[in-house]
Amino acid sequence: MYSETAGTRKTLGDVDILYHDGIYHLFHLVLPNHDFIAHAVSNNCFSWRRVENALFIGDPGSWDDSMLWTMHVSPNPHRPGSWRMFYTGLSRRDHGAKQRLGMAESDDLYCWTKTPVAWEDRRSALPYDLPGRPPQPPFKQDMKSCFPLSPDREHYESEIDEARNWVSWRDPYYYHEDGRGWLLAAGRVNHGPIVRRGCVAVMEEVQPNKFEQRKPLHHPGLYDDIEVPNLFKINGDYYLVGSMREDAKIRYWHTEKIGKPWRTYADNVLLASGNYAGRITTDDKGVLLWSFFTPGGADRQTGNLMPPPKRICRLPNGQLEVRTFEGFDSLVESSVPVEKLTPIKPVECQYARTSNDNSFDLDCESGFQCFALEEDLSCFRLRCNLKMMDEGKCGVAFRLDRESHDGYYLSLDLFKGVAQLRAWGSGPDGSGEETMQFQSLQAGYWEREIRGEVELQLIAYGSYIEVSVGGHVLLSLADQTFNHGAIGFNLESGNLRVTDVQVERFIPPVQSDEHLANG
Repeated sequence: MYSETAGTRKTLGDVDILYHDGIYHLFHLVLPNHDFIAHAVSNNCFSWRRVENALFIGDPGSWDDSMLWTMHVSPNPHRPGSWRMFYTGLSRRDHGAKQRLGMAESDDLYCWTKTPVAWEDRRSALPYDLPGRPPQPPFKQDMKSCFPLSPDREHYESEIDEARNWVSWRDPYYYHEDGRGWLLAAGRVNHGPIVRRGCVAVMEEVQPNKFEQRKPLHHPGLYDDIEVPNLFKINGDYYLVGSMREDAKIRYWHTEKIGKPWRTYADNVLLASGNYAGRITTDDKGVLLWSFFTPGGADRQTGNLMPPPKRICRLPNGQLEVRTFEGFDSLVESSVPVEKLTPIKPVECQYARTSNDNSFDLDCESGFQCFALEEDLSCFRLRCNLKMMDEGKCGVAFRLDRESHDGYYLSLDLFKGVAQLRAWGSGPDGSGEETMQFQSLQAGYWEREIRGEVELQLIAYGSYIEVSVGGHVLLSLADQTFNHGAIGFNLESGNLRVTDVQVERFIPPVQSDEHLANG
């Protein structure tokens, strides 16, 4: 999990990742100040090394002298071997109420130069009459530039007094295809209910670095904003990804041709709640989805972490599926013997029958029981198939204390297709009613192919926890409540068949800056 330095008031903000020559370049915001855009590199997406910061806020009087918000880095189609960064800027002059888009350029991804702006009036910001200060022109103008970009009145909200007392025009994303380029942004149409105006705004690049605004690419008519939009293409279909503040989820829409209506599926959520500001990257193996995760609630201003990416795949019916990043294979240190499962508490009429192929029949006639492997683990991957032989309840417990039974409990309803992860433990002695510690961490749902059966994968790597069902990532989160303990299968008044059990030990994670990425 990549984060800002532990123990400080700074935290990770929106992320953007570009893949080039085997290296992943991470650009991200640093909250709460938003003073600069940070840059880190990695060759495996797990260990990151901070390098030179990419951009800083402008000098007083500049259009971006208050804050820098979400950015997007992509190859410059007009100058091969160079890159452009489109970014969001806020001005002190209008108290950050108007969001605008700027651009910077680089020949190596490390050193960035902001593009000159069309206007920059500093007369009210710079004290030119100070003694000893040389005379400077109070106004500069570059007629060749169209930056910073602001929304026009024809299609979008463009003035502070129109609806919410601030103007949405942020989170740029550049898309290029067949010699044409479009710049997407989080904007708002200028009509309809105030909290339903969020849209994906679009500007067409009519000349190199020159953009003209068009009508919205998509306006669902449902959300206040569609944050951090992304556009990409897989097997001839186009996909539009955005994040919604209403429930902190990442959603997508699809169409077979730009200009036709964007449609949605019954399940168009890519990652469970808590994962936000999704960004798309293409590497040599396909499309990756990145985001940041906020542990502990809706406040996305503290404690943010960046989980490992997810691989996006297109199913035959056109739907997208989020799968585990294959890079986890490189972290496997050894296989863990799976020879028997033992009840963690002695109760009659509860047993585990063991076969010779890492398969078990578990039975719990009454009450609750957990059948655990012999070895305690911290970082691991568990893979197995589960089948309920009756109508009872089942799940998986991990990092479980064998005495207190404190640990993580993954509840699985194999009949309705529901997974719920909880941290369940004990408070310190003498804590009275607070002794019982119970946290619902995340929930997810899946479409059942066969009633009562499921193929399960569980990853625990440092603070990162990931649960996949049938190859599809269902839960993705970070939590540090428990870090070591037993792994077992839970039963409550049921009979469970567990087959093809595989457990692999991971090499523990290292602090990002201690591991230097190549390049």
